Amino acid sequence: MLVSMPCTSIANQFFTSMSKYPDATEGDVQLEWKGNVPDDDVDEDFESSPAPPSAPPLEKMDPVPGYNHIGAGGFMAPPPAYEAVMREQPTREQILGADIINENDAREVLLQHVAEHCCYGSRAAKQLKFTELEHTSAFHYKLETFAEGRTTEWTFVPYTGQMIDGPENGPAPMPWDIYAIPGAEFTDHVKQIEVPHTSSVKPCHHCSATGRIRCHKCLGRGRVKCSSCYGKGYKYVTRQGDRRKHNCTWCHGSGKRKCQTCCASGMITCTACAGHCQLKCFIQLSVKWSNHIDDHVVERTELPNDLIKKVTGHVAFNETQFRVWPINHFPDADVNTASNQLVNKHATAFGMEKILMQRHHVQIVPVTQALYRWKNVNSDFFVYGYEKKVYAPKYPQQCCCGCSLL
Repeated sequence: MLVSMPCTSIANQFFTSMSKYPDATEGDVQLEWKGNVPDDDVDEDFESSPAPPSAPPLEKMDPVPGYNHIGAGGFMAPPPAYEAVMREQPTREQILGADIINENDAREVLLQHVAEHCCYGSRAAKQLKFTELEHTSAFHYKLETFAEGRTTEWTFVPYTGQMIDGPENGPAPMPWDIYAIPGAEFTDHVKQIEVPHTSSVKPCHHCSATGRIRCHKCLGRGRVKCSSCYGKGYKYVTRQGDRRKHNCTWCHGSGKRKCQTCCASGMITCTACAGHCQLKCFIQLSVKWSNHIDDHVVERTELPNDLIKKVTGHVAFNETQFRVWPINHFPDADVNTASNQLVNKHATAFGMEKILMQRHHVQIVPVTQALYRWKNVNSDFFVYGYEKKVYAPKYPQQCCCGCSLL
C-alpha cells in the first residue's frame, strides 16, 4: 500500500522562520532556510541555475529480481547471437568500371577551381598544354554494422498521482525481453522505456520530502548584493563639474536587494519533485541503436585518400544482409583483403551489442591525372569523383602578386 508523506511533517525538521534579515524596500523578511548560508551577501548572478538533482540513492530502491547489480547506466549483455551468417556465398554480379573525362572537361574544372581561390591567376589554366591524361580508378570500400545496445538505470519523475506499475503486478521482464524496434536502420538514435513492474513512490531525496531547496541565487540568505552599486550602497554622480556621493536608488543605500528568485525566502521549489515532496522511481531502459562504420580506400596516385572519401563514384557493389560475407570477387585484391579484415573485425568488435543488420558497398571513383606543360615547366593536377573535384597543389599561379595576374 502506497502512503503519501505530508511535506510539512518533514519540513519542520529542517526549516525555521526565526532568522530575520533587513531588506531595503520591504522591511524585515523572515528567512526560512535553516541550513548553511554564506557569511556575506553574494553577487547577483543572472546566469546561475539550480544544480541538477542527483540520482536516487540505490540503497533506497526496492530490490528487483534480475536488476540487483545494474547500478547507474549498467550495461546488459545481449542474448546469444542468432545464427544469421549465410551458409553459402551469395551470387554476385560482374563489377563494372567508371567513366573518364577529356581535355575540355579537365580545363573547365581547373578554371572553376582557380575561380574559387581569390589569389589564383587564371592565365596558366587557360594557356597550359596538356601532354597526357592518365585515367585510373580509386576504390572506396565501406562496411556498416547496425547494432543495438541496452542499458538500465534507476531514474525518477515527480509523483503527482499518476499510475504506479509496481512489482505487485508481476515480475519485471529482463532488458532484452522488452519489445523495441528501431525508428530507422543504419542511423544512430535512442529510445527510453520504463521497465514494467518496477515503479514505486519514494520521499524526495533531493529536498528530504519538503518540496523546497536552498535558493541557488542567494544561497539561502534571501538577499543579494545590489548589482547597480555592487553592494556599496552609493554611487558617485558628477553634476556641473561637482562629483558627489549619492545613495543608490536601486537599493536605497543598503547595498542589498531582495532575491527575486526566491522572493527573499532563501528557498525555491525542489527541482526534483517539483514541490510534490514525492518521486515516482523506476528502472529506465535505454535502447541505443548505433551504426558502426569502417571504410578503406585503395588509391595509388599522389591523391590523398581522405579526398576520395568526400566524393562519389560508380557504385559497383552493394549488399545488405543480416551478416555479410567478405567480398572475394573484386578485380582489385586490396579491396578483397580490406573487406575480409573489416568484416572479421565487426564480427567481434561489439560484444555488448546485438548486431541487427550489415551492409557494405564499393564505389569506383574516377581519377584523372592531367599532365601539362606551361612556360617550359611540366606539372600536373588531379580531377576526381563524379563531382569533378580538383586537387592541384602544384598549380603555378597560386599567388598572383596583389591579384593583378588574370
